[in-house]
Amino acid sequence: MRLITWNVNSVRLRLDGLSRLVSETGVDVVCLQEIKADKTKFPFETIRNIGFPHIEMEGIPGYHGVATLSRIPMERIEGRDWCGKQDGRYIGVKLNSGLSVHNFYVPAGGDEPDPEVNSKFQHKLDFLDEMAIWGQSQTHADAVLVGDLNVAPLPNDVWSHKALLKVVSHTPIEVDALQKAQTLGRWTDLVRLKISEDTPLFSWWSYRSKDWLQANRGRRLDHIWGLGAAVDTLSAASVIKEARGWEKPSDHAPVMVDFDD
Repeated sequence: MRLITWNVNSVRLRLDGLSRLVSETGVDVVCLQEIKADKTKFPFETIRNIGFPHIEMEGIPGYHGVATLSRIPMERIEGRDWCGKQDGRYIGVKLNSGLSVHNFYVPAGGDEPDPEVNSKFQHKLDFLDEMAIWGQSQTHADAVLVGDLNVAPLPNDVWSHKALLKVVSHTPIEVDALQKAQTLGRWTDLVRLKISEDTPLFSWWSYRSKDWLQANRGRRLDHIWGLGAAVDTLSAASVIKEARGWEKPSDHAPVMVDFDD
């Protein structure tokens, strides 16, 4: 089975890219974040024609939202609000193979890494704390947690560890909160299980860069974690960096993992 997570930054703007991604990878399950559409605007028919008859989504008009697309039959197991907000940041499904897939879009946190003056940053920390408590309570033996977690935890997950220590997404307080969620949930970072922590690896490059490829000032904000069989059967992991250079690209690149039967 092949699974991809991708922050598309508007699903309707990225339909051509999604079609290309599916054609080039033959992916079985795609988890999207920042779809920016509710059920009245989500392109169900187009996505079914691309090859995904099974679709579950949580979205609000023009903002946030997550969707899980699958060739494999699945059932919705959880769709909950986090931090008391109805903002479409999570959906859980269970594939008929028994694997649970938890699709997250963690708040970005604004620009100022100080929860006392920045309510968006406080929301992000609260969200990560709630993820940790939720993960600790989960009983699924075989599961993946995927999505735009908006934290680059490792030194080689950013273009410059020193330069970004005081920049939202790589500050020690965010890294600690994300690592707590990973530890309490007993999750394994599947991408770093296959790609050494010594290797610089990014999944996001800012639109503000005139030449993102040349500058390569990226961050690894998009993650795939696993439990049980998702760890035991993992065979490959990669970031599809070239998608960042496609026509009308998202600022995030898809992240992909393969599992053996």
